[in-house]
Amino acid sequence: MSVNEKLRSQATDRLFEGVLQLKTVEECYEFFQDICTVSELKALTQRLEVAEMLQAGESYEEIVEQTGASTATISRVKRSLVYGADGYVLVLNRLKEKDAGETP
Repeated sequence: MSVNEKLRSQATDRLFEGVLQLKTVEECYEFFQDICTVSELKALTQRLEVAEMLQAGESYEEIVEQTGASTATISRVKRSLVYGADGYVLVLNRLKEKDAGETP
């Protein structure tokens, strides 16, 4: 699926190019701590966690219990997984590949 062109701008491109310059988790913490409020970062984190759980077949009830996400948030994430630009799928698949390649 293609990117929503309403989101595309030079400023957004610049933001994403900046994110791509981050090399470590620690650098990500530093950048996102500066660019997001604590609430915004927690919301982003929760959405990715919800997407991962939905992909794993977890029920809404399990997701609410484990993440504290509202059913509205879970529904929005599910809609993105089904009808979105496949960004969640891309990231979750790459995380699975990374996890599979790591040795305990």
